[in-house]
Amino acid sequence: MTSIRDQYRTAARTALALVEDTAVAKAWAEPSALAGFTVGGLAAHLAQQITSVTAGLAADHAGKAHVTLFEHYDRAAWLAADLDNDYNTGIRDGGEQAAEAGPAHVAAQTRAALTALDTALAVMDGTETSGNTRWPYAMTLDDFLRTRIMEIVVHGDDLAYSVAIDTPAFDQDVFDTAAWMLARLAAKRHGQANLVRALARAERAPESISGL
Repeated sequence: MTSIRDQYRTAARTALALVEDTAVAKAWAEPSALAGFTVGGLAAHLAQQITSVTAGLAADHAGKAHVTLFEHYDRAAWLAADLDNDYNTGIRDGGEQAAEAGPAHVAAQTRAALTALDTALAVMDGTETSGNTRWPYAMTLDDFLRTRIMEIVVHGDDLAYSVAIDTPAFDQDVFDTAAWMLARLAAKRHGQANLVRALARAERAPESISGL
């Protein structure tokens, strides 16, 4: 399996291609498949899975407690929360505000961030301290990139579905990382047995197995 840093860069290139798709630009102001997001807002939120990494690398995380990957999800205010809670509303507002600059600006900003990350991540080993600048805690760079990989895979499907184009086929290692995380979160939320049944026993599968 390729390194998490390489997986992330591969996933980010797939995300950028989707943000730059002409179908996205044409539908920019239309409602997306996610409640409260326009297509442009959702595209900007997907782009933020790249720009947030450049911000995270530049930020000073001194003094923040360190958490593991799944401790982060234990603390995540948005996970399984009401769509209108303050954190989820803030996420949508952030995407919509970024989208106001238009598709060309969002795409250019994202491409510039990815170019910078291609250089920066190439000389890192993944143990560096990083994280989203809005979080009150920090984590290792590789764990932060894992969270971004899952966001890219999930929101890549959301955005493609919103504009009626095929969901991109992600690199296998990228998809494996996202699927592992989603399975862990689903098992914690619904129980191991329900996850197994959803994946292997359609006749007794639960109605939902979403981990998010």
